[in-house]
This record gives sequence, structure tokens and C-alpha cells, in this order.
Amino acid sequence: MTTSRCSELTVLILALLSLLLSGSDAMATPEARFNVIEKEKDFELRRYEPHIVAQTIVEGDFEEVGNKGFRRLFEYINGKNRKKISIPMTAPVLEEIASEKIPMTAPVNQERENGKWVISFVMPPDYTLETLPEPLDPSVNLKIVPGRLVAALKYSGTWSTNHYGDKQELLEKTIRAHGLIPIGEPVFARYNPPWTLWFLRRNEVLIPVEKAAR
Repeated sequence: MTTSRCSELTVLILALLSLLLSGSDAMATPEARFNVIEKEKDFELRRYEPHIVAQTIVEGDFEEVGNKGFRRLFEYINGKNRKKISIPMTAPVLEEIASEKIPMTAPVNQERENGKWVISFVMPPDYTLETLPEPLDPSVNLKIVPGRLVAALKYSGTWSTNHYGDKQELLEKTIRAHGLIPIGEPVFARYNPPWTLWFLRRNEVLIPVEKAAR
């Protein structure tokens, strides 16, 4: 294993351990706000409120990019940022970088864009673009996601490409059966740390949709 790969895994493990030791888990971690419009077994039609995400673009295989993207984003919320502060003007002028820790939310999202993968964390709802600290890593950026209608399919199990692909196909069939039209790329959402037993994991496929005209 390469040195860079070992470093990535070490940071990921420490990040996830910090969440565990702080008492956070998938069900206790705040999530993006939404209202359930329709529900049928593991399928839900949700209306998400506008929210802000911190995101990063990663190249690689489906099963590998999550760790790399998670590392960058966790470093951002854990203090690799420049806190925005407003203070009265004084002399002399001193420059010092102040950082800020941001609470973790769920899920960690992964979606395809222009042949690459976008990994994103939803920011806590009490922040705005004006109050969120600036990322020091240029590969991390902040983005407003508008309110939208989203079809969701919950499932448990492994994070493999094949498992995700099967659930994506099932959700696409369910969307058609409910008279909905996909209007965005599928999103793979993970709510649990990797040490969670595979049959206890909460995973989701999310697809932005709109209702078909009648």
C-alpha cells in the first residue's frame, strides 16, 4: 500500500472514530430537511428544502472515490478552513487564520458528473454562504442546492457497485410506475460508518424528479 493511500485511510479512520466517540451515529446525526409526500415500502417521494453542501470532485472507481472525497470534506468541517469574522479596524494590521469546526450531518452523497464523481456533505441549516468558513483546500467548494422533488429508495447491505446498480434500476422502474420523470443524476447516499454491520447499514438511491404533465 502506498504512503498516500495509508495516509488517506488513517485520516478516514480518525475522522470516523471522532464521530463515534462524540456520541454521533447515523440516526442521531442531523439530516437534510425534507417532507415525505408519498411512501410505499422502501420508496419515498420527498420534497427537500433548499440547503448548502460542501463538495469535492474525485476521479476513480465507484467503490474507491468515497474515501478520498470524505477525507477532503471532513478536513474542511474539522478546521481546514478560514472562519469569517468581522472586527473593528485597528492598527497595526495583523493577519491570522482562524478556523471553525462544523457539525457533521448525514448522509454522505456521491453522484456522477461529467465522467467524475462529486462527493458532498450537507451543511447544518443554521449556516448561510455568508457565514460558512471558506475552505482552505481549493478542491472543496460550497454550493446552494435548491429545493426539489426527490425519489428515494432505502436499502441495507454492502456499498458495492453491483448492489447500488441493482437498487438504482429498481428505483428507476418505481419512478416510471408512479408517473414521475427523472430530471437529474442518481445519488448514492450513505448514512453509516464503515464498521457498521452490512445488514444494519442505511443506504439510499436518490433521483431528482418531476411529475409528468397530464
